[in-house]
Amino acid sequence: MKALRFSRNEGRYAAAMVASRLRPGSGAAVGPLSLIDDDGPVLPAEDWIRLYPRLAGICGSDLSTIDGAASRYFEDFVSFPFVPGHEVVADTADGHRVVLEPVLGHECRGFAPPFDGARPADGNDYRHLTCGHLEPGLQTGFCDSTGGGWSTEFVAHPSQLHEVPDWMSDELAVVMEPVAGGVHAALRAGVEDGATVAVIGAGAMGLVTVAALRHLTSPGSIMIGAKYPVQRQLAEEFGADVVCAPNELTRAVRRATGSFMVGDRLSGGADVVIDAVGSQESIEAAIGMCRPRGRVLLLGMPGVVELDLTALWHRETELIGAYTYGTEELTDGRRTNSFALAFELAGKVPFDKLVSATYPLARYVDAIAHAAEAGSRGAVKVAFDMRNEKRRFDG
Repeated sequence: MKALRFSRNEGRYAAAMVASRLRPGSGAAVGPLSLIDDDGPVLPAEDWIRLYPRLAGICGSDLSTIDGAASRYFEDFVSFPFVPGHEVVADTADGHRVVLEPVLGHECRGFAPPFDGARPADGNDYRHLTCGHLEPGLQTGFCDSTGGGWSTEFVAHPSQLHEVPDWMSDELAVVMEPVAGGVHAALRAGVEDGATVAVIGAGAMGLVTVAALRHLTSPGSIMIGAKYPVQRQLAEEFGADVVCAPNELTRAVRRATGSFMVGDRLSGGADVVIDAVGSQESIEAAIGMCRPRGRVLLLGMPGVVELDLTALWHRETELIGAYTYGTEELTDGRRTNSFALAFELAGKVPFDKLVSATYPLARYVDAIAHAAEAGSRGAVKVAFDMRNEKRRFDG
C-alpha cells in the first residue's frame, strides 16, 4: 500500500514547529511525515475488515499534528508510527462504499459497549482507548494498529462503518464525519427556542455547525463571523441569519441583544457562543460576548492557552466541550446518533460544496499547504484522492 506515515522523531517535529511559524502547513516538508510503500496493517481480529479509501479529508487536528502544534495531552492516546486520516469515504473488498466513524470505541477493542446501541465515542470512562488488542489510539488516524485514511488501505471494525447511499457523491460522503461533529456540537450546546447563537470561526466545523443549528434547533438568530468570501457565501447558504467580518461579531451580538460595551466585553450578550477556532483570542472573545449565565461551547481544539477566567467566574458562564459525536437525544423524544443525523442533513444541505480541492498522496506537501491556507486561497476543505491510485482489493 501507499500511505503517509507520521513517525516519532523529535528533531523533525521541532523543525516542523519552527517552519510552521513562518508559514502554516510547512511542517509537511520538514517534519516526520513521509510517503511510504509498505504492507497494509494486519487485521487485529477476525471481525475486522480492510478498507480502500476513495477520499480522505485534511482537518484542523491533522494540521496541528503536522505543524508540531498539537497538545501533549494526546501523547497517552496515540501510538507511533501512525497513518493520519479520519475523514474517510472508502470501499470494502466486496464493493460497498462506507464512511468511517473514527473513534476506536469499546467494541473495536474487544469490550462490551457501555449500553445497547452505543456509538464508539459513548461512555463515561476512556480507559479502553489505551488497552485491548489495539495499540493506544483515540481514533483511526492516530493508532499504529489500524492505519488511517491517508493511504490506499487500512483496517476498521464494523461498528465504525456507515454505508453510503447510491445517490451520495464521494465529495459529500467524505464530509459526513465533520458534519456529524457539527451535529453533536449543535445539540450539546443546549440551544433553547428563540435563543441568540453566535459562532466564532467559519472554517468547515463552524459552517457545518451553522447548518446543524438551523435544521436541528430553533434559535431566534444564528450569527457567524466569516473572514473570506467563500465562507460568507456558504454561511448564508447553510442557514446563518447574520454573517459579518470576525472583528464585527461582538458588535453584531451587541446590537441584537441590546447590550452595552463594558471594556472589551458585553454587559449582556448571546445566549450561546460556539467557538470553532480554539485559540486564546477566540475563547476570550467567546466568553466576552456570551451573556451572564449563558453557555460557551468549545468545538475548536484549544491546545495550550493562557486565559484570565475571572469573567467566566463573575458571569457564571457555563463552559463545555464538544469533541466528536455519539448517541443523541432529540427534543421530540427521538434517540438517534450524530452520523444518522448527518446523513439526514446531507439530503437538505449542499455540504459537498465544502470540498474545494483534492490531491494525490504524492503531492502531500502541496495539499497540506493548501489546507493550512484554505480560506485565503478560496477553499474550505482539502482532501486526498486515492481513486486513481493502484489499490488491491484482496480482502
